[in-house]
Amino acid sequence: MASTTTGLPDRYRPLDQIGPDETTPTGVIQCWRAKDRVLNRDVAVRVHTPAGPAAHTWITRALTAGGLATPALAMVYDASEGRAGDDTSPGGAAYVVNEWIDGETLADRLRSGPMPEREVRLVLRRLAEGVAEAHRAGLAVGGLSLDNVVLRPNGLVGLRAVPAAAGTFDGDVTALGELLEACLTGTGPSAQKLSGPSDLVALARRARSSEPGQGLSSVAAMAALLAERPRGGSTQTGSSRSDDGDGKRRRLRKAEPDTESPVRLEPGALPPVPPVPAVRPVTSGAPLPPGALGGDTIDASAIEVPERDDEPFGMLPDDDRASGQDDGYDDQDGAGRHRLLVVGLPLLALAVVIGLAFWFGSSVLSVTGSVDDTEGSLPSSSAPAGGSAEPEEPTAGPTAEISSGAVFDPFGDGEPENDDDVPLTYDGDPGTTWSTLAYRGSPAFGNLKPGVGILYDLGDSQSLSGVTIASPVPGATVEVRTGEGEGQALEDFEVVTDGTLGDSTELTFEEAVTARYVLVWVTGLVDGADGFSAQIGEVEVSTAG
Repeated sequence: MASTTTGLPDRYRPLDQIGPDETTPTGVIQCWRAKDRVLNRDVAVRVHTPAGPAAHTWITRALTAGGLATPALAMVYDASEGRAGDDTSPGGAAYVVNEWIDGETLADRLRSGPMPEREVRLVLRRLAEGVAEAHRAGLAVGGLSLDNVVLRPNGLVGLRAVPAAAGTFDGDVTALGELLEACLTGTGPSAQKLSGPSDLVALARRARSSEPGQGLSSVAAMAALLAERPRGGSTQTGSSRSDDGDGKRRRLRKAEPDTESPVRLEPGALPPVPPVPAVRPVTSGAPLPPGALGGDTIDASAIEVPERDDEPFGMLPDDDRASGQDDGYDDQDGAGRHRLLVVGLPLLALAVVIGLAFWFGSSVLSVTGSVDDTEGSLPSSSAPAGGSAEPEEPTAGPTAEISSGAVFDPFGDGEPENDDDVPLTYDGDPGTTWSTLAYRGSPAFGNLKPGVGILYDLGDSQSLSGVTIASPVPGATVEVRTGEGEGQALEDFEVVTDGTLGDSTELTFEEAVTARYVLVWVTGLVDGADGFSAQIGEVEVSTAG
């Protein structure tokens, strides 16, 4: 439905009213989808009637929410308390401007039935983490309803209407429990009885419980429980597991008979020697029955032993062996091996040392001798001996002439960034400036884009040494990029230097760069009365001398 709302600044043009009116103890709040004419984007605008002191508490909560940065909660872009009794004139209304979140509301999603378990855990965990961050900032969010929770197309979840007119920490816990239960049952004709994973059902009941000791202590605790992996598999039963006092499952070991008790030894006493089992007597005659020997014992007399061949092996000399002289032979052989090791190992070590000394003398000393014999071969203080001299910064030459310049805004939404003022940055007068638009909420362009810049055309490729930038408002951060062609994407230009702008900042390249195009890319803004912005008064490109 078309808007007839008045009292908003001309920057915001209401399009359609979203949801019913919200009645509060201090007035009525209406929510509208609107167009931000400055940044050319859709926003959510909520208007409080009446304006003035009646809306003070709500606006204070909105300013607290403006410091939050979480995708689960709609960002606060702008807020105003308005003027009491002057609600109809432009800027007289009390309003809060939120990020507009596209997607399917949770209410629409649950009309088709319950959500899958994995999706339930993901959606509720992300939403609980966002609310927990607000609680850490001291803000009770409120407004946690099925109509305000939106499932974003990229898989994230977002809460519209942040913050509500009123809210409490316990109320946020209870509301999240109701959302969890609705996700498990569905709504409308497709609703089912509460069922599903036991831990989710128990968590929903705990979050909604008001009995002492039964409810959840905080939203952060709920987010932590949702982040835990569900326990799968069946639990073991029987005497092999039992519960201890704090609920942990411990495995019990079967009791084993204590066959031997420990023996305490007196100081200086030796440990007892284990008893030696009795040796079975050698039997002769008839074999003993198996029962007398044990289940796995064999009577030696029952085994037939083959006759031994006492003939000597033909390959061995039998003269010394037969005469009993083999012991002396073994002793002589062992002594020879020992003598070989004692003498051979030191000789081997000596040979290794001699080889290393020869290599050192032939390679290292020969290089030193050649350096001494060559006149002027010694390294000087201006040229390192290794030849790895660091490249010197290029010498600045004459200032290059800038043929033209234009705003470079590949991440923008089509809204001009004061494009007509770009020639003022190379007109020779630092007093005339170009400025970015004013952004709210963050020096990083309100978290809307990574930056904006000015692309300068030098007419032809030149060897460049640096850029000098003058700014009447110091503090902005910039990158200087160069390229041979007029690229369309930021990646088409290579970063050669960066820095923070002062009154006049000279940014020198590490080495000379040949390029036709120079991009001054602004990455961080400076806080001002109207928001965050950056100004550039004059840009000079130095050639390499």
